[in-house]
Amino acid sequence: MAVTNTLSRHLSHYRKWRDDLIASIGEYQNWAEQQGLGSGEDDLRIYELIDSLKSDKLTVAMVAELSRGKTALINAIFFADSKRQLLPSDAGRTTMCPTELLYDERMPSCLRLLPIETRGSALTIAELKRTPIQWTTLPLDLDSPRKMAETFREIMKTKAVSLSEARELGFCRPQDDSKSAHVGTGGKVEIPVWRHAIVNYPHPLLRQGLVILDTPGLNSMGNEPELTLSMLPNAQAVMFVVAADAGVTKSDLALWNNHVRAVRGADKNGCFALLNKIDILWDELRGEDAVADTISRQAVETARALGISRSRVFPVSAQKGLLAKIKADHALVERSGLLALETSLAEDLVPSRETYLREKVAREIGDMVRNTEALIAARLADTDSQLGELRSLGGKSRDVIQLLVTRLKTEKEAYDSKFENFQSVRAVLSDQIRILLEYLSMENFDRLIARTRREMQDSWTTHGIKVGMAGFFRGTAESMEKVNKQVHQIRGLVDAIYRKLDADQGITRLKPVGFSLLAYRSELQRLQDEAEAFRSSPAMLMTEQHFVIKKFFITLVSRARGIYEQCNGGAKAWGKAIMTPLMTRIREHRMQMEQRLQNLNRIRDNLENLGERIAELEAAREALQKQQCITQTMLGKIDPAIPGMEGSMPDSQKKGPEQISGPRITVP
Repeated sequence: MAVTNTLSRHLSHYRKWRDDLIASIGEYQNWAEQQGLGSGEDDLRIYELIDSLKSDKLTVAMVAELSRGKTALINAIFFADSKRQLLPSDAGRTTMCPTELLYDERMPSCLRLLPIETRGSALTIAELKRTPIQWTTLPLDLDSPRKMAETFREIMKTKAVSLSEARELGFCRPQDDSKSAHVGTGGKVEIPVWRHAIVNYPHPLLRQGLVILDTPGLNSMGNEPELTLSMLPNAQAVMFVVAADAGVTKSDLALWNNHVRAVRGADKNGCFALLNKIDILWDELRGEDAVADTISRQAVETARALGISRSRVFPVSAQKGLLAKIKADHALVERSGLLALETSLAEDLVPSRETYLREKVAREIGDMVRNTEALIAARLADTDSQLGELRSLGGKSRDVIQLLVTRLKTEKEAYDSKFENFQSVRAVLSDQIRILLEYLSMENFDRLIARTRREMQDSWTTHGIKVGMAGFFRGTAESMEKVNKQVHQIRGLVDAIYRKLDADQGITRLKPVGFSLLAYRSELQRLQDEAEAFRSSPAMLMTEQHFVIKKFFITLVSRARGIYEQCNGGAKAWGKAIMTPLMTRIREHRMQMEQRLQNLNRIRDNLENLGERIAELEAAREALQKQQCITQTMLGKIDPAIPGMEGSMPDSQKKGPEQISGPRITVP
């Protein structure tokens, strides 16, 4: 049946576009290497970019309170071809742990389960994903939907543990006693068997890079801070599900405000509200128009309650949609609202992700390709200059040619002298880069983490986390401000070097490799905002759970450390590559001078060589023109109109190179 054609078609187009882009980048790298235009630093940047593009996924997170039909929606959208509900969604039962649905061709089809006992460790789920030994793996029998459904029921399993064990794993507050509602007969507490589940399933949409995150309700979201601080912010779209018969309840609103709106915004960043179970409102006695008006009013009220636009609310019926797909009832599929939802998801999610990747490629290698094109243009100009010089020698005597040789030798000696002076400037620049990397060292960041822990003095309370957060983010802000100033100082120095060499030697059209802290600082600020919203949520203020707050801090630090580590890697790569275009051009200029000397010496010794050398240069010129076309085509693929990254310092604080403090440099 073709009801998911819109989403499937968009994903197929996106994957083909991404694969073509990866192939083009690889072809460019191979070509640049063959032409001697690459460098080790450039190769590393391209390899890392290609790896990130290959592993790119489109994640849609499903968020809802218990019994809103979240799992039924996933079954209707993705598993209707199995002719039954694969993921368990029985009445009175619900998914007990976050579940990711994806496809990794490197692994067999399976269900991977993370034991609930891992909550006792200091490792995050993201870290545990890199340690397969911690997971229980169950194979999926793709030929038997019944057996697969039985396997998936493992996700819902619970077990009875003692009150003390439940407290250690964060399922009871310290003040809970045997009379608490958490505790059953025999003093036991029922808890989930599994902490996290990953379904590796070769569904066509999942094969194309789609990932579905099925999250539990409000209590589970609060008990697993990583969901709010990492998984939801990193999803490209969030679908928030409410029930049409109940409307937006108090617990729905708490989940939305504390775990979705706080970290995503409302009408921004791919947030949708799904008004599920609209079939409850279908009433043949009232007529279709009256029913449609009721559903419309419910959608408007849902939008008002959540503070979003009506266009982001989709009335749907997961149960009728699944039934319609199984029976191939196109009219019922359309009435269920699933068709409109899938179309909107495709048209919103895929183009925005394509734009994001295009901008990422432009940032990462746009300057590199432009500098390659500038280098080819310089080679063309040098070739034209040599051709003009050689053509002017027709009919000249050896004495005249010797005068040209002598003059060119003098120019080359002067150029070599300037190059030696330039090497001393590079040494000063290396010192400045070393200072930058000291500010960004992971050792310094880990010392900040240790200091924050000491300041908290083991006070794992909401007050303690507030003190710890304030000190932690104050430390990261101070560190980033030092880094920001150093980056601007280095950029000013490099710009001065480029401008000076352009003025003295005509090395034009070159641009230093860019580096900006804007993305990293924005991520840290977003993390701080998310953390503050989560810490200030009513659930956190009421529970005062030692376990949850400690997990919250561990997750917070883990994410911040990851951002800092990425910034560290980016700065290291920038420090290695920042002078590469200029060094390449200087070497090129020296080679061209040596080539001109060689040409003149050969022609002086044998005037008959003149025509042969002119022919060689004309062939070289034709090859260079073809190379120029290749680089221009590559620039067209990554949209060179996208502006380069600017610095994160406000305009009022920016200084020109001549105003930047630090060692004064005399540029040759």
